[in-house]
Amino acid sequence: MRILVADDESVSRRMLYALLAKWGYQVAAAEDGDAAWAALRAPDAPRMAVLDWMMPGRSGVELCRALRQERPEPYTYILLLTAKDSKEGVVEGLESGADDYLTKPFNPQELKARIRVGLRILELEDNLVQAREAMRFKATHDPLTGVWNRGAILETLDKEVWRSRREGLSLGLLIADLDHFKSINDTYGHPVGDVVLREVTKRMAADVRPYDAVGRYGGEEFLILLPGCNDSETHNKAERLRRAISKEPIATPAANLRITMSVGGIATAEWPQDTANQILRRVDAALYRAKKEGRDRTVMARVGEPDMAEQPAMQLATPGPSEK
Repeated sequence: MRILVADDESVSRRMLYALLAKWGYQVAAAEDGDAAWAALRAPDAPRMAVLDWMMPGRSGVELCRALRQERPEPYTYILLLTAKDSKEGVVEGLESGADDYLTKPFNPQELKARIRVGLRILELEDNLVQAREAMRFKATHDPLTGVWNRGAILETLDKEVWRSRREGLSLGLLIADLDHFKSINDTYGHPVGDVVLREVTKRMAADVRPYDAVGRYGGEEFLILLPGCNDSETHNKAERLRRAISKEPIATPAANLRITMSVGGIATAEWPQDTANQILRRVDAALYRAKKEGRDRTVMARVGEPDMAEQPAMQLATPGPSEK
């Protein structure tokens, strides 16, 4: 644990430094409030700070207020040192954002005990952050494959459509569907199907850019967002993904299975005024044509072709498992 000591009195600062180092902590020192502020805002800022109340530049109270207003993560535990022993002074220090305080002159063992209290609080804070991130991950990711779930990928699509329109860029969009996937579940069982789905998403994730997005759109359907890709680039990426899935059999407990994939694609530059829902309809129609033409291929939506985006809503049902 790294602890920042900020005190303009050299004797007090050296004493604090020596005590903390003796107790096994890594110590950083600052001679005034401005230097302490720079240390607290650094990328590798200490998680705990022992700040003197009165310092040149920013005072300890001002540092507390400024740090709490910025609310950086991870949390920084602040112990304020003060010569003020009045209740008003204590209240002011705590209301500024300090977690604890010590009145000068202090007892070294009391300081040691309060440092340990701070460490326990930071540990609890870290556990809460981890729990929050785990809940956030579960709320936005598919539990089987680990990619974005349907709700999250559709929300991302809506944002990317608006962003591409605002910036005058094209957004590539793919819907990929595993061919004859129902027969895998029927023949080998759902656990084998789960192995296939996990391996497919692993291969997809390895073949997209860091800022692309892959989400599980349905049972064996995946939605892939390719920011900045025009029609030909989107088609090329679709073909690369399709080949990445089919080039080698997928090893499962039952058998090594060769999996193929049909892909429908679109580049939004061709339909700059379409909403996300309209774009989805067009690319879903392209996927339907890919399956109708024999599967294991990519079909791009084309301007002028009749598609499901312009048909009544009752005709927009996605083909059922038996049709795929």
